[in-house]
Amino acid sequence: MTLVELAERAGVTVVNLSVLKNDRARAVRFSTLTAVCDALQCQPGDVLSLRPRN
Repeated sequence: MTLVELAERAGVTVVNLSVLKNDRARAVRFSTLTAVCDALQCQPGDVLSLRPRN
């Protein structure tokens, strides 16, 4: 699925998803996370991971 298609399905802007995809986000709104998970039929843990700070 392309970023544009995901944005359309989730009702989120492509720019917002691009920021998340490229690890430039400092935070993510719960509503955005929920919309993405609904579009992908997954759980938040399927799309998020924690990394130690350098």
